[in-house]
Amino acid sequence: MSNTAPIVKNTIYAGQKYVPITDGSKVHFHFQTWKLGKERVLVDDSKKIGKREPMVLVIGHKFKLEVWENIVKKMAVGEVASFQVKKELVYSYPFVSKTLRELGQEHHRKHTCTMTLHTEGIGYPDLDDLINNPCDLEFIIEMLKVETSNEYEKELWQLSSEERLKLVPELKEKGNKLYAQKLYDEAEDAYRQAIAICEQLMIRERKCDEEWIGLNKIKLPILLNFAQCKLIKGEYYDVIEHCNTVLEYDADNEKALYRRAKANVGAWNPDAAEKDFKRLKTLNPDLTPTIDKELENIKQLRKEKSEKDKDALKKLFVKDNETT
Repeated sequence: MSNTAPIVKNTIYAGQKYVPITDGSKVHFHFQTWKLGKERVLVDDSKKIGKREPMVLVIGHKFKLEVWENIVKKMAVGEVASFQVKKELVYSYPFVSKTLRELGQEHHRKHTCTMTLHTEGIGYPDLDDLINNPCDLEFIIEMLKVETSNEYEKELWQLSSEERLKLVPELKEKGNKLYAQKLYDEAEDAYRQAIAICEQLMIRERKCDEEWIGLNKIKLPILLNFAQCKLIKGEYYDVIEHCNTVLEYDADNEKALYRRAKANVGAWNPDAAEKDFKRLKTLNPDLTPTIDKELENIKQLRKEKSEKDKDALKKLFVKDNETT
């Protein structure tokens, strides 16, 4: 390899067409990585490692192995080419390789902090050797497909703050439709995604700022919907936690009080449930018939539980008398 050129390309098969690759483009390709030196040694083959699927690279998002972005930009769709790359440009390759090898595996090898890196390596002898003895690498790239940024649905991490915020009401509406169809797990997932976006954006703001307050106002109704899904599934403690969050900022929120009360009944915290129901009755007298039914239900449940406890106690005494 030339001492002057950091990257040397050799076309193996000409491509079918050239598609301009710019920031945001998604590039699909298979690759082989060869270690160059006295012997040419195969390190990785994307058809045999990890998920055995093509590599997918989104251009312009600071991929750990920057040289890959540079070399795929030189290729046409359908082309197969070899790129010999100076070692100075591929120091990070062993860590990229470790990640790709472990994709789809249930049990990953140990994490590599600085201490374990120096003492134990990263869990693959060939990659440890590459770290300790860097050398030039050859990448054989088979370019499969190029999608421009407007030809595919972006993943969440690719979206700008404005794009993420626009997605929140769409996810909320999606969740509402799924809930109406009684697809509660799917609805819960849509609400969860919307809440996560709000929280990610809120992290960037101070709690007292208007932006944070505005995002929180968007988040809380979705959190209530999320809690409703949890309530239907009987996950009462999660419901209580989420309703507590809503009531922290909106103490008179009727939906939060009602759902927390129902969850407290399910978790058998009858005193807390009665307190919420009675407060709700005070806030909205129109709900009196509904609330009275709920309070009567708690009264009946208390009676049933008391009778069960008495029966259990009687059986315990009988058993003790028999043993003595």
